[in-house]
Amino acid sequence: MSKVALITGINGQDGSYLTELLVEKGYEVWGILKRNSVSENQTARIPDKLFKQINLEYADMTDMSSLIRVLQKCKPDEIYNLAAQSHVKISFDQPIYTTDSIAMGTLNLLEAIRLTCPEAKMYQASSSEMFGNNIDDDGYQRETTPLNPVSPYGCAKVFGYNICRNYRNAYGLFISNGILFNHESPRRGTNFVTNKVVKEAVRIKLGLTNQLALGNLDASRDWGHAKDYVHAMWLMLQHNHPDDFVCSTGVSHTVKDLVEYVFGKLDLDWNEHVTQDEKYYRSEELRFLKGDCSKAEKELGWKHSYTFETMLDEMIEYWLKKYRVG
Repeated sequence: MSKVALITGINGQDGSYLTELLVEKGYEVWGILKRNSVSENQTARIPDKLFKQINLEYADMTDMSSLIRVLQKCKPDEIYNLAAQSHVKISFDQPIYTTDSIAMGTLNLLEAIRLTCPEAKMYQASSSEMFGNNIDDDGYQRETTPLNPVSPYGCAKVFGYNICRNYRNAYGLFISNGILFNHESPRRGTNFVTNKVVKEAVRIKLGLTNQLALGNLDASRDWGHAKDYVHAMWLMLQHNHPDDFVCSTGVSHTVKDLVEYVFGKLDLDWNEHVTQDEKYYRSEELRFLKGDCSKAEKELGWKHSYTFETMLDEMIEYWLKKYRVG
């Protein structure tokens, strides 16, 4: 009999790639959708070929009764909690909703699991944003680096991380935290800086626009590909015991590096097109992220296959094809 997996946030970037991976591995996949008034947009990231192979249910992380209903219906072996208000800048504009969806949403799910299916394994999407500007002396952040978030999003993720550890220890539940550093793909929302830069650079190349406004060009991030990172999620739940793991590439680039690479690949001079706008700055900036994923490599056998450059190349090709076909 095939394993049953439930994915909260199945229609997000990570959820769509994870769905592909689990279906390929023979899982029966269920997913939770938060109702949207424009239903056509809700599942745009999930490949059409998968719709007949997955089960979608409406539920909300802030409504524990809806979570219990879905858990009782699908009886999952594995649960991947990916649902969240996931944009850090927007978390400053919507701090209460961000905290409700992430912190209280995670607690609602944990209680629902404890009450209905305590034998199920759970993956919690934690974040490198939890570290804030703390960094170890060697220039890396790892599982032991103190957490000091600098955004409502990061603060909410710290609560989710800690309450998962508490439920793991207090109730003996199999719950693993994946402390994922930034991960991107063509399926990333275009209000995130990577896909924003790539999409607008392609539009500039094709003569559809001429300017791109950005925020802090000096912010440095450890960027990987979402496809690699969802494989790490799966590996965590196949491990012989629950634990916490950093997933990263170990290489950091600034937003300026990102801009220079993308515009260079398109034979454009970024200085002629890129401006900075204060509205895209965070109220408190996170300056530098670079992760040490040696624990995941050693204990899970995980390795990332994409580099910063090959990830961006794929994104550039996606938008070139999309606009040329369109």
